[in-house]
Amino acid sequence: MPLSTTGASAQGAYITTPTEKDPYIYQVGFGNRFASEAIPGVLPQGQNMPQKNKYELYTEGMTGASFVAPRAENLNAWLYRIRPSVAHQGFTRLPDNPDLESCFLPLNPKVHVSPTQLAWHPFSLPSDSEKVDFVDGLKTIAGNGDPTLHEGLAIHMYLANTSMEKKAFCNNDGDMLILPQQGRLDIQTEFGKLMVRSGEICVIQRGMKFKVILPDGPSRGYIQEIYGSHYILPELGPLGGHGLANPRDFETPVACFDLDQTPWNIIYKVCGQLHSCAQEHTPFDVVAWHGNYVPYKYALEKFTNVGSISKDHIDPSIFCVLTAKSKQPGVPLADFLIFSPRWDVASGTFRPPYYHRNSSTEFMGLLYGAYGGRSDGFQPGGASYETGFCPHGVSYDEFKKASEGQLEPMRISEGTIAFMFESSMMFTITDYAMKRSGKLHEHEPKMWDNLKGQFVNHLEEINADLKAAGLPELGTK
Repeated sequence: MPLSTTGASAQGAYITTPTEKDPYIYQVGFGNRFASEAIPGVLPQGQNMPQKNKYELYTEGMTGASFVAPRAENLNAWLYRIRPSVAHQGFTRLPDNPDLESCFLPLNPKVHVSPTQLAWHPFSLPSDSEKVDFVDGLKTIAGNGDPTLHEGLAIHMYLANTSMEKKAFCNNDGDMLILPQQGRLDIQTEFGKLMVRSGEICVIQRGMKFKVILPDGPSRGYIQEIYGSHYILPELGPLGGHGLANPRDFETPVACFDLDQTPWNIIYKVCGQLHSCAQEHTPFDVVAWHGNYVPYKYALEKFTNVGSISKDHIDPSIFCVLTAKSKQPGVPLADFLIFSPRWDVASGTFRPPYYHRNSSTEFMGLLYGAYGGRSDGFQPGGASYETGFCPHGVSYDEFKKASEGQLEPMRISEGTIAFMFESSMMFTITDYAMKRSGKLHEHEPKMWDNLKGQFVNHLEEINADLKAAGLPELGTK
């Protein structure tokens, strides 16, 4: 059994308190330069790479941005570890996972274009007869771009029933935003440990090794992977200095290391291919670290909702938790939005989402609760999709109720967290999502059949108004 040591020492940062469901402690803040050591006095002072570290630890640097990126965008970390990552026994190409996709260009015959709305019933967990861990259980649903272009994203489900043992995962293609829907994830990273439940998100950034344990048994959840960009907090504009997701509510692990000199396999994802790297020691042997290129988590229940308190809707950007830039100025590659409990008080307003055709492509999922107005089978663990400019909105029944009902202040989305992955780029849909999952169903277009042209029932009134205005009446030349 490996020996494990967790340090509560973190320089200049507030430390959280463990709970029954989450036994770990965290530093707080978003975009901070953190420092953490599991053994006091290990971090070198006044320099990053002394000739010789305390206890003969090895210095290892990690960069998440170009060396010459502006200071505000420069991401890096310094790790002080028992054995460096370079101490390995080489790489072996693994067989392709047919359900894992990375190239979403339409020239790829394994992806498909859908002009209409699509939906999926909850994706099935593996059967008890097979052991499937987090990496083996990755299933790609949709995406755009390609990691070799450093532009685009992928949307995956993870469907797992087995904890990873002497195995870790390193995604060289992009950052992974992970949303558990069923079962907690106990995630061990090189920087320390995170416990992530349904209602929380975590981000494991590109190039970081991690391992996933399933403390609650079979687990299901959603992943958005972004290529060539990193998540940041959206600008607040007129909101001022706080609101939406506040920086102090993000949590980063503290240094934690194992003493384990036994064989391990590290699975690397590179340009969509999986490769296995053998080594004779644990990857989780970082005794101390400092930097701002770190994994983190956030509890979505802490999101500060804003909205209209007079009339009409504000654009859905008010629900944005995290965003990621594209190569086009002012246009995000991806926005991560949530819809959670809040008050709806707008007067004289059609309160559900109005019928719309947006330039963005939308992919929605449900963590828990019930969210009306989507497909007939929108349930936790399922999904729905609309490509850019695909017209969508609530059913006729919802329209009639919202148009004629009495408008009083009301709580909406109580006991619910739904989310949206929104992108300025079009998506293609994978073979797994279209053919093999067995969960695909199209939105039922008949839900809008009764949205008739009621305008024609008012021709007499319309013509009277036109005549009074000195304009030709309808039906006349």
